[in-house]
Amino acid sequence: MTRRAGTVGAVLMIALVAVNLRPAIAAVGPLLTEISDAFGLSGTAAGALTTLPLVFFGSYGLVAPFLRRAPRSETLLVMTMALLVAGLLLRLLDAPFPLFAGSLVAGIAISIGNIAMPAIIKRDHPDRITTVTAVYTLAVSGGASIASGVAVPIEDVFDASWRLPMGLLVIPAAIAGLFWLPSARRAAHAARSAPPPATHRGMAAQVWRSRLAWQVTGFMGVQSLLAYVAISWLPTLCQDRGMGETAAGYALALTAGVQAVGSLAVPVLARRTRDQRPLVVGTVVLTLTGFAGLAWTPIGWAWGWAVVLGIGQGLGFATALSFIGLRAHDTQVAAQLSGMAQGVGYVIAALGPLGVGALHDATGGWSVPMAGVVLVSALLVLPGLAAGRNRTIGEPADPTAEPATQGVNTAISGHITK
Repeated sequence: MTRRAGTVGAVLMIALVAVNLRPAIAAVGPLLTEISDAFGLSGTAAGALTTLPLVFFGSYGLVAPFLRRAPRSETLLVMTMALLVAGLLLRLLDAPFPLFAGSLVAGIAISIGNIAMPAIIKRDHPDRITTVTAVYTLAVSGGASIASGVAVPIEDVFDASWRLPMGLLVIPAAIAGLFWLPSARRAAHAARSAPPPATHRGMAAQVWRSRLAWQVTGFMGVQSLLAYVAISWLPTLCQDRGMGETAAGYALALTAGVQAVGSLAVPVLARRTRDQRPLVVGTVVLTLTGFAGLAWTPIGWAWGWAVVLGIGQGLGFATALSFIGLRAHDTQVAAQLSGMAQGVGYVIAALGPLGVGALHDATGGWSVPMAGVVLVSALLVLPGLAAGRNRTIGEPADPTAEPATQGVNTAISGHITK
């Protein structure tokens, strides 16, 4: 196998996992009204159904610094898919408790993949961080788009309940786990002669004290909050404004689908800018405009605003993940920063769907909740502009030391930011 073919294969393996990291959440939005009616859920409880996994999306990142030994990345990804299958199956049981418990298990599963993947990209593709991250985010958004777009049509074609489209998500997750199993076995075999890498608690402490790390975390958290507001409530918003259930699912699918445009724009624009601050500004403007258009312009214009919102969110997600590799001096720092940014970031993100649901219940409409969403979109610029400057966490104090490769065509003059 040539080196190029090996690289392509490795990226495809990353994409195979990535397509499974959002459908467990994205498929709920178009079916949320039906699920709520089936179990008699309030608006707040319905928001909690999508919020619960988000709370745990970064849970592994919060635990990892305290582990004596860091599990190997290949093992983590197989564990991700196994737990995801278990959570998806649990949600199919006919009772509220397994519904929420399955969502929790799925969130924990996804958290492992979320944290492991940026470190794998930094380790295996240090010269192509933004490009491979764009492919990864493309796969993530593609999986979300397909899941949200086909959930209701599958239900209609087979005259089934919401359990059929939710249950079908088990198949690609199981396939991804089986594909990664040989790599996990090889890693386990290698561990017999070499112990797994230790968790560097001193490095973790340095990252958690870094102002730059908190800026990256803030951007990750706020852009994720906005993304999961869209995933959780965009179909319901469109339905309440007069759109049909199937069309509302397609609107969310369109938003998720065009995120690919924003994601793929990141490596292209990164080559033409000195740092990532222009990407942040573009993210804020497009996201704010998209939400405002969906909330307050005629519903017939919703398709255009869904495109605007999708491009902005794709740009923001790819930029946030790229920050993890670009702001980290080496793989060890990237692993710690990934855990911190996503561990704390997804806790922030979980406040979005729950808050919007609570505001909708309290006010009986969408004006107040969407005004809050637009305000949060504007505030995203604050951590984003700070995180977008070319600096790194964990660079050696010796100025003659060889700098780490950052995966962009411009030189990055970094320093430890505390």
